[in-house]
Amino acid sequence: MWLTKLKIAVVQKDTKLLSKLLDDVPTSLEQDELKQAVNLLNQASVIVHQLKDETAINMKKLKQNMNFIKNSQNDKRSGFNICG
Repeated sequence: MWLTKLKIAVVQKDTKLLSKLLDDVPTSLEQDELKQAVNLLNQASVIVHQLKDETAINMKKLKQNMNFIKNSQNDKRSGFNICG
């Protein structure tokens, strides 16, 4: 059951479920199940690192956009009003 949930978590890239499963690793896995679990956990590690990198990139883009908007607002306030 645990191994099935681990497979699902990896396929769905469900980090919350992965974390929960890592907190509750069974001690009575067969040799074949252990090999599968190790392979799945390696895949999970790759996925988590990819998600971390994607998050960092998105955070950088978000900060750039926020700075652009903030600077655009400052430019409008400090500009000359030729018409008035």
